[in-house]
Amino acid sequence: MVRSYRRYEASHSFATICTASSNSLWTSSASSTSGVAYCPANSDVLGWSIKKGELVSLWHDKDNASAEVTCLAQCAPAQPDVFAAGYSDGSIRIWDSLSGQIVVKFDGHRSAVTQLVFGAEGGRLVSGSKDTDIIVWDLLSETAEFRLRGHKDQITGLSFLQTAGEDGEIEEKYLISTSKDSLIKLWDLTSPHCLETHVAQTNGECWALGMSPDGAGCITAGNDGELKVWQVDLEALSTATSNNEEGKRIDILTSRGILRRQGRDRTLGISFHPKQDYVAVHGSEKAVEIWRIRTADEVHRHLQRKRRRRREKAAAAANEVAPVDVEDAPPTVDEIFVSYVMVRTGGKVRSASWANPTSSNKKLDLLIATTNNQLELFTITTHRAQLKTATSKDTPAPEYNRSLALDLPGHRTDIRTLALSSDDRMLASASAGQLKIWNLRTRSCLRTLECGLALCSTFLPGDRIVLLGTKAGDLEMYDISTSTQLEVLPAHNGQAIWALALQPDGKGVVTGSADKTVKFWRFDVIDEEIPGTRRTTQKLKLTQTRELKLADDILSLCFSPDGRLLAVSTLDNTVKVFFTDSLKLFLTLYGHKLPVLGMSISSDSKVIATCSADKNIRVWGLDFGDCHKAFFAHNDSVMGVGFVPHPVEKEEGRLLFSVSKDGGVKTWDTEKFVPVQKLEGHKGEVWAMVVGRTGEVVVSAGHDKSVRVWEVGEDLVFLEEEREKEQEAMYEASLAQGMEKDARDEDAGDEEVAGAGKQTLSTLTHGEKVMEALEIGVEDYEVMATFARDKARNPSMAVPQRNPVFLALGGISAEEHVLRTLRKVPSPALNDALLVIPFSTLPTLFLFLRVFLEKRMQPELAWLVTYFLLQAHMQQIVASRQLREVLDGILAAYEDWQEGQKTVVGFNLAGLDIMGRDVREREVGVGWVGDEVEEDVGVEKGRKKRAFGNVA
Repeated sequence: MVRSYRRYEASHSFATICTASSNSLWTSSASSTSGVAYCPANSDVLGWSIKKGELVSLWHDKDNASAEVTCLAQCAPAQPDVFAAGYSDGSIRIWDSLSGQIVVKFDGHRSAVTQLVFGAEGGRLVSGSKDTDIIVWDLLSETAEFRLRGHKDQITGLSFLQTAGEDGEIEEKYLISTSKDSLIKLWDLTSPHCLETHVAQTNGECWALGMSPDGAGCITAGNDGELKVWQVDLEALSTATSNNEEGKRIDILTSRGILRRQGRDRTLGISFHPKQDYVAVHGSEKAVEIWRIRTADEVHRHLQRKRRRRREKAAAAANEVAPVDVEDAPPTVDEIFVSYVMVRTGGKVRSASWANPTSSNKKLDLLIATTNNQLELFTITTHRAQLKTATSKDTPAPEYNRSLALDLPGHRTDIRTLALSSDDRMLASASAGQLKIWNLRTRSCLRTLECGLALCSTFLPGDRIVLLGTKAGDLEMYDISTSTQLEVLPAHNGQAIWALALQPDGKGVVTGSADKTVKFWRFDVIDEEIPGTRRTTQKLKLTQTRELKLADDILSLCFSPDGRLLAVSTLDNTVKVFFTDSLKLFLTLYGHKLPVLGMSISSDSKVIATCSADKNIRVWGLDFGDCHKAFFAHNDSVMGVGFVPHPVEKEEGRLLFSVSKDGGVKTWDTEKFVPVQKLEGHKGEVWAMVVGRTGEVVVSAGHDKSVRVWEVGEDLVFLEEEREKEQEAMYEASLAQGMEKDARDEDAGDEEVAGAGKQTLSTLTHGEKVMEALEIGVEDYEVMATFARDKARNPSMAVPQRNPVFLALGGISAEEHVLRTLRKVPSPALNDALLVIPFSTLPTLFLFLRVFLEKRMQPELAWLVTYFLLQAHMQQIVASRQLREVLDGILAAYEDWQEGQKTVVGFNLAGLDIMGRDVREREVGVGWVGDEVEEDVGVEKGRKKRAFGNVA
């Protein structure tokens, strides 16, 4: 019988507030008075209520397990509930925040998306990527319009420009982009081309772009704290066409000068306040610099003071010739922009966005997401409020305070150790400075305690006390119920405690340290006097009983479940097995080329598994110390292994789990020495893992600051099927690489504007399905057409045998089957899927498209496909005589359908006109909104007055 294994599936992840891979957004919410902050959380997007500190939404795509969120944008103010998220694989997903569902998915970029910006009306989305391309997406038709090329490095800034059209309406026909290649470009989106190109920064790369709310200016930023201010001539831009006809050259973008930040680090973000004259600028350090834009009156008074001081200095120096003041000289950027306040944060800043922009003019709210997994909301007093509260002539220094913070649901640094309670309900996670206790079912943080730099941990019997081993060589005991630290025991003379193991009988623990000793500790309960009283209370105390000295640092410890043996791994790449009672050496296991980082002994105490920094796992027998098997397990150091402590079934006693710095979690069968399953989800090194009591749950934590829970699912794992899936995944990966290489070879030209298609495995699959449907559909169509002609002559003729596919689908016709297949192709992938179809198959596809138009079967889709195929294969179609007849049929059917649509629209317009007349006749003085109705409201001096109808 074929052996099967229980399949482990990703249950949930927690302990992540925000990751440093993307920016965070603040948005007002009807359900939350303080608004919601949307933050990246590895592959997911989380919505946090800052005021309540609660998670209000989670956007998770089950089809995405590896790509991180790299950019977020909101479609405000047109559709504030619609968000765009860019990912590291180049894909873009449009999310509906109300339902938490994906509206549409776009694939066009070949590397991580770095910038996203919506149009003011919400019908357009522009994206920039590390692949140096800019793609304009039409959200209404869910297709890509075109790709803009011109930059030579990562896109770092995008912004639409709003200009006045000929009829006075606001248009968004122009786009500004910046890139790491230090260039700023102005694009015309109507006839896609680049209007202007300027050097944005004097010292190399341009890392950020901030556009003023009125669009009249922008700021670019680069290295060394340099900010360059640009003026945008919107009037000249709106009349750019007429100026070009006259042959005049007018620069739309004009540099006004350079500002210098206080910090000299690289500037990563610039954000203008949407309502007030303030700009937030931040780099990669723990500070956000707020700049204030002076009003015209302030600038005028400042210039007058400068001129007066200049005259006074000249008079004091008794110069014969007084300096001539240029009254009409424009102010410099240093006189317009002034540094207002430096906001110090609790971690390195990843993004800063203005919150509550419609609040009062007395304060500013700034939401800051840091790289150490926390959100902070700062309240800054405005300059106007400072002047009102000032008691002297001197303006007081601006004030700010951290009003709200979200830091409890996550660690500030990497989680280094995990421990599960005996009933698998509570989880302890520890990092440098924090110990957190979690409810594993509700994912809520129960306790947060300050601790040292923890390296190992365990729950003591009773699950009320957690014991930590720290890098400072201390053993720290914490009482969970009272959230107090019971004792700090200097156990190993300041040397790091790398390993901590609870004795199987629960009467003590063993610690291993870098001081080359293994110490045994006994649990003692002593009576301690309560200060100021005669009463006593019981207290747990650790008492050292034995000590084992070795020649090298101890890295890992493990007891056998029967308590007979103790395995110790040392820095000399060996594992030594001692008898627990006498501490005599029993076995020495040689074989690893680098130090052993983790060990685990099976529940029957017969097998020990060791993992090492040499990327290998070895399985040893504890009878004679022979190595049963050594296999290459991961692509990086293996940090930990674990058997199921108390398996329900005997077969699961040899199921081994392993975690590595390559971010993978794997399961192994140590009897057959084969891999069983690979669990993907972590976005960095996995430092710690713990296996539940019966193996129903496995918990892992790593560099991405997330704690991931893997639980047993309903499906089973069969090794052959799993290997086939892995081979298919490898084939698809190689196929994707090949398509990527072909696409790059095709894109090697110097065209400034190109198509925005991208062949992916999804589009390839859809194209193959369409080809398969056409292949079986044309045969059935010909058979049924012949049957229809013959039946006209012979009504009693039997129905011919059809393809079983059509019978399985309910006896549908061939054209219905082809139409269903086309409708299943997502709109963004339709064009790329059609490009998969070879030219030899086009006559068949055009045949069905003519049938669709003639029978009015989704004629809109049929004409959309026809129009694209005519564009893509125009040269071959013109040279082919075979397609003339079928194309004439398509054209005739299209014109017939178009005339029918015109008739329907005209009939509907006439009907609406008649209905409007009836309404006006029945309700005097009430008409459609905006209609002018002449009514005789009274004769005054022999003439009528004009009145406006309104809706009652």
